[in-house]
Amino acid sequence: MKIQRPNLPDVYAYTGGRTPQPGLPWLVAVHGALNDHCVWTYPARWFAHHGWNVLALDLPGHGRSPGPVLPDIEACAAWLRQLLADQGIAAASVVGHSMGSLIGLEAAAQAAGDGAGPRIDHLVMVGTAVPMPVSDALLATAAREPLKAIDMVVAFAHARLAGEPGNPGPGTWHNTASRQLSRRILERAAGVAGCEHNLFHHDFSLCNRYARGLEAADAVAAAGHTRSHLVLARRDRMTLPKAAVEVGRRLGADTQLLDAPGHDLMQEDPEGLLAALRQALGHALR
Repeated sequence: MKIQRPNLPDVYAYTGGRTPQPGLPWLVAVHGALNDHCVWTYPARWFAHHGWNVLALDLPGHGRSPGPVLPDIEACAAWLRQLLADQGIAAASVVGHSMGSLIGLEAAAQAAGDGAGPRIDHLVMVGTAVPMPVSDALLATAAREPLKAIDMVVAFAHARLAGEPGNPGPGTWHNTASRQLSRRILERAAGVAGCEHNLFHHDFSLCNRYARGLEAADAVAAAGHTRSHLVLARRDRMTLPKAAVEVGRRLGADTQLLDAPGHDLMQEDPEGLLAALRQALGHALR
């Protein structure tokens, strides 16, 4: 679905195959670095067909949303809040993966701080770490040789070298699927305004520079309006589960630790992730 806004760039959002309906709760999904809405296809479809309005967003300059890209996590969070306000959404549950989890956290903190605009009733941080540092070597490689950097990240983003397909389609190789998605998004975003080098370097720089995550968690907890959850992967080598302990403690978050997947848990364990999201958002498991 293309969301058109007067005097502002359009935004693309996947709705899970159903048109949003009045009176239903809203689930807003925010992707990670060099990803787009398609990483949420499976849970988005489930929630859209079980009583939710769903917006799985493409951030500015990513996927089908035009640029320019935004300069930092704080600006991404403000953009998200403004988008919800423009759509007349008074309250939403926000699910974010990796970089998207930082955007969701900051958006909840901004809402807690000014007490205005849409509420974030539930915050689900998937594959998160706070802070989320990126090594100088990886940032330098992302700037100079983004395809090589993509290969480096894919190698670390999965729990096994060639994991068994976790989705219904036979013959899927997670590593290749992740690599091709990142390459496609990088190619589409070539020359997008706001990037110092390229979209991959830009996104990793946003994660690396975001320094107020624990302060944001304190603000969310103090306001008391947002129920928080962490969904982590035991074999995640990019955002180690131990790196989320402090933010979870400050948020007072419920934490679910999935056994099988690595950082790309949407691909490696879609059923486990869906079950975790259903539990986090108050749905009894079937």
